[in-house]
Amino acid sequence: MSLKLYRPTPDGLEPHPVETRNWRGRLRSRRWQPAELDNPEVAGPRPAYAVLLFLGLGALTFVVLLLGYGFDFWG
Repeated sequence: MSLKLYRPTPDGLEPHPVETRNWRGRLRSRRWQPAELDNPEVAGPRPAYAVLLFLGLGALTFVVLLLGYGFDFWG
């Protein structure tokens, strides 16, 4: 060990505990404490319906692109 880990005292050198540094602690703000997200009035959608919604939006976008390029609207 080096002298950097010991702090001087009147009786000599006193061991200083080594801090374990966690990089995740630097990413978190000490003041940030998110509120609870409990809202009993609104029920979230079922996961299957949410997946179907996004698949439907993707299919609709694909059809619009096919029609747009098919009728030379964008090309």
